[in-house]
Amino acid sequence: MLQLILGLVLFLGIHSVSIVRPDWRAQAVARFGEVPWKLGYGAVAVIGLVLIVLGYGAARAADPVLLYPPPVWMRHVSLLLMLPAFTLVLAAYLPGRIQRAVKHPMLLGVKIWATAHLLANGTLADLLLFGGFLVWAVADRISLKRREEPSVPRAPVGKWNDAIAVVGGLGLYVAFILFLHRWLMGVSPIA
Repeated sequence: MLQLILGLVLFLGIHSVSIVRPDWRAQAVARFGEVPWKLGYGAVAVIGLVLIVLGYGAARAADPVLLYPPPVWMRHVSLLLMLPAFTLVLAAYLPGRIQRAVKHPMLLGVKIWATAHLLANGTLADLLLFGGFLVWAVADRISLKRREEPSVPRAPVGKWNDAIAVVGGLGLYVAFILFLHRWLMGVSPIA
């Protein structure tokens, strides 16, 4: 469990720099340069992600602490909630009507993903993982109301971007349902 917590602290911590100190990134880039900042940021994020994956897997494999037993039908609700999550994540990088309407589709996609998984899973490790991401996404969205919008690499504006996001999101959803979730996480969402 300690591995999972450390991974969450590193991964969500580095992604929270602009929430708590919006000027810190600019100061670090001015001091060290753009490439060293990105390398350091990326290294911390990758180490955190690896620790999250290993820690969550170890917590699931050990005797998991059950906090609440979710009803079986909540898995169906979770599957339904996950339907728009992939599309929203893709829409974050494909400027179009979805992005304009939602404002921050990546954060909304993360909130939906985390909520869906909290509804279907009731262990302490699930609460730490998905609850941590949910709290981070809510905090980041609130902080975006008082700070400058971050610069994110995106595709050029195009009339097909929304269609690409929807079709690509549905394709990813189906791939995750059929085989990717089992292959990556070791659990089938439809078993």
